[in-house]
Amino acid sequence: MGALRLVSLREEAPLDAYSRVVTEVARKLSPSVANLRVSRRLGRQARVDGGGSGVVITPDGFVLTSAHVVEGTRRGVASFVDGRELTVEVVGSDPLSDLAVLRAESNDLVPAELGDAESLQVGQLVVAIGNPNGFAGSVTAGVVSALGRSLPTRSGSATRIVDNVIQTDAALNPGNSGGALADGTGRVVGINTAVAGVGLGLAVPIDETTRRIVGALMTEGRFRRAYIGIASGARPLPPRLATALGRESGSRSCRSSPAAPPTAPGFAPRT
Repeated sequence: MGALRLVSLREEAPLDAYSRVVTEVARKLSPSVANLRVSRRLGRQARVDGGGSGVVITPDGFVLTSAHVVEGTRRGVASFVDGRELTVEVVGSDPLSDLAVLRAESNDLVPAELGDAESLQVGQLVVAIGNPNGFAGSVTAGVVSALGRSLPTRSGSATRIVDNVIQTDAALNPGNSGGALADGTGRVVGINTAVAGVGLGLAVPIDETTRRIVGALMTEGRFRRAYIGIASGARPLPPRLATALGRESGSRSCRSSPAAPPTAPGFAPRT
């Protein structure tokens, strides 16, 4: 038999501290994270059931989730860890940021506290909380493995890159999309959106831009974006202009959409 190794309290302390942080975040946020069940219509007859998670952000029933969780539907059912099941309706959805706001029929929900993802650092502890099983929440913990990632999104023919996406090694279980990514104080700093690979998850950050989008979805049901509507490509500059500007190339317009704003005053791209 090998000799027993005595473990001092000092060696156990880091694990205990880690456990205390995770359990406290789970205790604080679990009542604010809902399981979402939705049904989508495919064609005239077929329907497909799906779902994910959502985060309560106001006591009077506003719930934040991922746009792809509620894509193709206008209502669903939210289940909470206290056993309540509430009908929810989609107030607004923005596929280009993969965010959506729902409204539940309740005035006494427990809202989560929103944090600021701009203060995150690589290596910082984060906790992913979802509710994929209805009455039993899912809690995983890890660290911020990278910041500043990009997430391509699409809505019809429009595409957009969501910047400053959070990458974490906290495992994202099936049904965790739309759930909370929280820091060690229990503040929500991201909305879990995708699995980027084995042991890698992505979350849309809660920052100034996200707050504007969420606010617009709550009040107007949509988020309005300006766009130019032209396509351009890099072109070398003439030597004299390159010397004056201190750069060797520029951008040249080569195509515009027929309905694009630049076409109104007679703008015509050069070919």
